[in-house]
Amino acid sequence: MIVPRALNGFDVNAAIGRMLDQPELWWEAVGLFVAHFADWERTWRESIGDDALERKRVHAVRSAAANVGAVHLADAAGALEEMLLKLADGAPVDSPANLRTVLSHAFREAWSAAAVARQANDLGAGEPM
Repeated sequence: MIVPRALNGFDVNAAIGRMLDQPELWWEAVGLFVAHFADWERTWRESIGDDALERKRVHAVRSAAANVGAVHLADAAGALEEMLLKLADGAPVDSPANLRTVLSHAFREAWSAAAVARQANDLGAGEPM
């Protein structure tokens, strides 16, 4: 099974290592990530204004991103999740707008990279990426 040498925003080797060094498990997780989160950005944006719901959506993508090794996305989601938790506790925080912008870009980067890699793998591309 071919594994990408590099995937923008990902630490593929670490993710595969967490999956008992079984690339097929990583590919399965990537497929689930691509399918399950295809509409995530829209539903996340719709949740803005409901801090608890937004936090739930951000937590879900952070966890999934960490699982597949999308480190930039996991970090961006973690930063916004932390800010939303502070808001829930009544702590003073800066506006989350910048963190939302960073998360949006990180999500698009990770989801697109995963979708392209998954499609190439499904088509049986013979060369490592």
